Amino acid sequence: MVIFGTALLAACYLAGVFIGELLAILIGVKANVGGVGIAMILLIAAQHYLRNHGLLGHESERGITFWAMLYIPVVVAMAATQNVVVAVKGGPIALLSAAGSFGLCAIVISIINRIIHRAHIASEPLPAVDEEHAISMDTATEPHIPHLAAPDGVAATRSK
Repeated sequence: MVIFGTALLAACYLAGVFIGELLAILIGVKANVGGVGIAMILLIAAQHYLRNHGLLGHESERGITFWAMLYIPVVVAMAATQNVVVAVKGGPIALLSAAGSFGLCAIVISIINRIIHRAHIASEPLPAVDEEHAISMDTATEPHIPHLAAPDGVAATRSK
C-alpha cells in the first residue's frame, strides 16, 4: 500500500529530525545537525529490515520507493540550502569542516569503487586455454641453454 510508504517516510523523517536536534544540542549548534540524512538512512534501514523479514509486500515497497524518490531531491535540496546559509553565517570553521567532509567522502567513495572493481575482476572466469599452444606439466622439459652446458670431457652433474 502506498499509504504505508508515506507513513514509514513520515516516521523516519520525524525520527531523523529529532536525532538531528539532539545532536545539535549535544555539540552546541543552533541548527539541526544531519536530520535529513539520518532520516534517509533510517528509511533505507527500515526498508531493508522489512524486506528481509518478509514484512514488506510488493505494493508497500513500491509506495516506499515512490516516496523515497521524491524525498531525496526535494527534501535534501531544501536542507542543503538551509545548511549552506547557516554554514556561511557560522564562519570559516563551518566552511572548512564542510570542505573536509566533502574531501573525505570523495576519498571513501573512490576506495569503495576500487574494492568493487577489484572484486569484479577477481570474479571473472579465466580465459580458455588454447590446446595447441598449451604446455602440459607432465611433458614439459627444462630448456637447453648452450652457453651453460658442461665443457667437453667434463661430466655434467645435477644436484637435486
